[in-house]
Amino acid sequence: MALNDSFACDNRLMLITHRTNRYTECDEIRMALQGGCSWVQLRMKEGMDEEVARKAKRLCAEVEGRSVVFCVNDHIETALECGATACHLGKKDMPVDTAWEMVRDWMAPDKIFYIGATANTFEDIRLAVERGASYIGLGPYRFTGTKKNLSPILGLEGYRKIIAQCEEAGIDIPVFAIGGITLEDVGPLMETGITGIAVSGAIINAPDPVEETRRFIEEINKY
Repeated sequence: MALNDSFACDNRLMLITHRTNRYTECDEIRMALQGGCSWVQLRMKEGMDEEVARKAKRLCAEVEGRSVVFCVNDHIETALECGATACHLGKKDMPVDTAWEMVRDWMAPDKIFYIGATANTFEDIRLAVERGASYIGLGPYRFTGTKKNLSPILGLEGYRKIIAQCEEAGIDIPVFAIGGITLEDVGPLMETGITGIAVSGAIINAPDPVEETRRFIEEINKY
């Protein structure tokens, strides 16, 4: 696989970290991995800690029996330095094509790396695809307190409309729903035609995050 290959769609649940009074980012990653998650994103909105990133990368690399995609949010330099498999860029971050230039300068062409892009509209997706995005994080589905300065809420109808626009335009890229999603939302969202689900609070704040991760994966795998 090469640097610009599209995202591996068997990884259809992403755990996005959000530090709480109860858990550190690495605690959350460890529990999600125990629950079977194969795609984790380190998000540290108050500032990326490179030592935490390296520790999180080691946790992912130590999983036996399956490959885990380790993604760093926003910080392409940290993603490359710690050996991450992916970087997710928000709408106000570095453009995807500029990030790819950095990746190609840093890594051999036969290495696996993905760059994801945040989208709120079909036009966002179209532009991200033009710039070489590997996958799309489309949202928010509903209000979420884990992210500041939210874009307009999409709801189910928003996802249906945007997925239909992608199909009509011949755009075929993995699209993952994000934003305040609970276990009960998985079925209706997957029926809109999205690829998978990105979750933070619903797993982190669950009584048993390991078991909640398993439940999310089981529900997603019905589709």
